[in-house]
Amino acid sequence: MTSTVPYTVTGKFRDVEIRKYPPLLLASVHGASDNDMFYPLFRFITGNNRIKKKVPMTTPVISGEDIPMTTPVITAEKIPMTTPVITGSRTMSFVMPEDFTRESIPEPLDSRITLEEIPERTIAVIRFSGRTDETTVQKMTAHLLSVLEEEKIMVKGSPFLMRYNSPWTPGFLRRNEVGVEIELV
Repeated sequence: MTSTVPYTVTGKFRDVEIRKYPPLLLASVHGASDNDMFYPLFRFITGNNRIKKKVPMTTPVISGEDIPMTTPVITAEKIPMTTPVITGSRTMSFVMPEDFTRESIPEPLDSRITLEEIPERTIAVIRFSGRTDETTVQKMTAHLLSVLEEEKIMVKGSPFLMRYNSPWTPGFLRRNEVGVEIELV
């Protein structure tokens, strides 16, 4: 079973939920299409990686490790709160299971994959079902930003899409969310 990143709901107004997320470790790919980004990440979590075990007086033993899938899968024009911020580039990220750290996560063998740490943060989220076509995502993003502006809540960074289901899940059963980091006053 796929685990989901834990969060704490700290508020709700209209159709927007305010959540506090713990620090996250992301495996990310920057690219053009969802497929160009998804498959390198999927191969990474299914063993296209290198783990190093320290063996005294020898070279490291290298082998691949399966990494459990965690939801959501995050897609953004850029990932907020990372350094350097890569602008003008789409990004897809898989959240790594919480028992991995930067030091313990296997090394990606695909040079397109980067590991990024995101600090604890507060996110405003709006949920929707169905497909995540560009028009729907833009509409939901505009709605989220409009509600936040009306509520005088400042955003930090860029909005991002969070998807929770496999591509084979029927649209009406899919859980999707658009989120954006917010400033707490």
